[in-house]
Amino acid sequence: MTATDILLPGSAADGGRRVDVDLLVVGAGPAGLYAAYYAGFRGLRTAIVDSLPEPGGQVTALYPEKMVYDVAGFPGIKGRDLVAGLVEQAARFDPVYVLGERAEHLTNEAGHRPRAGERLVVTTDKGTRISTGTVVITGGIGTFTPRPLPGGAEWEGRGLTYVVKELAAHAGQDVVIVGGGDSAVDWALALDGLAASVTLVHRRKHFRAHAASVADLEKGSTVLVTDAQVSHLEGDERLHTVHVKHKDGDVTPYKAQSVIAALGFTADIGPLETWGIEIMDRKIMVDTAMRTSVPGVYSAGDITEYPGKVRLIAVGFGEAATAVNNAATYLDPDQPLFPGHSSDDPAGIGAAAAH
Repeated sequence: MTATDILLPGSAADGGRRVDVDLLVVGAGPAGLYAAYYAGFRGLRTAIVDSLPEPGGQVTALYPEKMVYDVAGFPGIKGRDLVAGLVEQAARFDPVYVLGERAEHLTNEAGHRPRAGERLVVTTDKGTRISTGTVVITGGIGTFTPRPLPGGAEWEGRGLTYVVKELAAHAGQDVVIVGGGDSAVDWALALDGLAASVTLVHRRKHFRAHAASVADLEKGSTVLVTDAQVSHLEGDERLHTVHVKHKDGDVTPYKAQSVIAALGFTADIGPLETWGIEIMDRKIMVDTAMRTSVPGVYSAGDITEYPGKVRLIAVGFGEAATAVNNAATYLDPDQPLFPGHSSDDPAGIGAAAAH
C-alpha cells in the first residue's frame, strides 16, 4: 500500500478532512497493523494514522530487506513481507489509512482536554480531524532520524546511504558498512556473497549485535575492522574510497562504491508529550490493560513501558490485542473482554454482529 491508497471520507467546511471511527491506531508499524486487524475482529470501525507515507513504520522505512527471526511461526521473514502480510490481514476489515500525516493534538469534541466517557478528537498536521471513541498508540519509538556519518553529508545519494531498501542495489559492489549493532551485522550477513566485497568498520573491539549473529559473521567472508572509524570518504561524481583510521593513528584506504552507515538513530515522540499522557524517558507508561493515564487512550508496542517490558515485535502483537480488547469494553462495558478466538468464527464477523 502507498499513500495513494489513503481513503479519507468526507470533508470539513474549513477544508480539513474528517474521519469518524470507533478506534484510532496511532502508528502503522507491525503492532499498529495488528491492532487494526484485531479491532476489526472486534467489530470496531478503525483508522490508522502515521507520519510515514506507507504502512510498516520503522520496519518499512529502515529495514525492509532485513530478516526477522523472532516472530512466532516464521523461522525467518523479510521485514517487507511481514508488513505485507499484516496489511493483508487488516484489509479484511477495511481500516481507513491516514498516511503521511502526523497526529498532533488530542482533545474532546469541544476542543478541550478530554474526560472519561467523551469522544476523542485527534487532529493531524495536515488538518485531518479524526473523531474516535478510543485511541491505541503504537508509535514504536516515535519519529526517528538516522545518526549521520561525520563528514558524510556531501556523499548522500553518491554512494552513502543509511537504509538498505533493496539488497540488489548493492550487488557486485564493494561495500563498507559502518557500525557495530544488530543492523550493521545483519546487513553484512545479508550482503555477504551478493556484494563483491563487504567490510565492516566498528569503532570498538566488540560488537553490540546479538552473539549468534556475530558468530555467523565471523564465519563468513566479511572483513572485520575494529577499534577504527571512518576518517573520510573520497570520490569524484561517485564514491570510490573509504579511508579508515585505526586506533594507532594509521589510515587505511578501502575500495568502496557503497557505504552503509548503520549508526543507530535518534527518536522523538513529538506531539504525544502534549497529550497529558504519563511519559518517562520517551516511553508511555501503561498498566496491565495497556491503559495510559488518559481515559480512553491505550498504548502497545515499543513505545510502551512497564516493569519487565521486553521490546520484541512478538510482544507488541500481544500488547496490541490486549489494548484493543480493553478498548472495546471501554466503549461498551456490556461487551466481553475476550470475545473468543478468531478460529471460533470462520467468517470473523461474530464480534462485529455483537457490536
